[in-house]
Amino acid sequence: MNKEQSEIFNIDGLKLCVSKEHRFGTDAVNLAEFAAEAGLAGSRIICDLCTGCGIIPFLLLNKSKAKKIYALDINMDAINLLRESVRINSLHEVIIPILGDLKNITQIAPGSVDLITVNPPYYKSCDGFKRPLESGGGARHELLCELDDAVRAAARLLKYGGRLKMCHIPERLADVITTLRKYSLEPKIIRFLLNNKKEPRLMLIDAKKGGKAGAKIQLTIDS
Repeated sequence: MNKEQSEIFNIDGLKLCVSKEHRFGTDAVNLAEFAAEAGLAGSRIICDLCTGCGIIPFLLLNKSKAKKIYALDINMDAINLLRESVRINSLHEVIIPILGDLKNITQIAPGSVDLITVNPPYYKSCDGFKRPLESGGGARHELLCELDDAVRAAARLLKYGGRLKMCHIPERLADVITTLRKYSLEPKIIRFLLNNKKEPRLMLIDAKKGGKAGAKIQLTIDS
């Protein structure tokens, strides 16, 4: 990591390293708050996929009693940032940064995770303008992983009854529900965040592995 190009944010009393290319936005913060609100009880093992700089694990750390929080990303620079954050906060025993591809996770045992969070790429690789990978294009467009890859990975890692908390864009609602059910993850809460025009700009999903059909639909104003 190039420390000259990084800066430190104070997050709930902890220091989080970020860089120009690996920062965090409101979607990740909303997801972490939703995950905590939707319930973290019993979530001893948590995994954040597509973790980036690690903002979600840091936000969940003080809201849960997690024994371990795995934080996986395919980008080496992002993981190096997170490793530095873990080092300066002495969190080696709790937050475990993993450099890896969610399409082939070997560092975490299948069926061992209580809760998974993921803020995946939103747009299909064929949709509109996209930045190159080295400029963060993989964070918004499905260049390195697709929705199916993220959901399949979550289903493989989760215990029966475990929960997946995910954010995505409303226009892909049908894709999200279809993919979740394909891997036996049943949506239990779908919350739409409305923008100033009273139109949904983001959706937050709580899905249960092996859950029964039946979802609550919620609307809230995005602050």
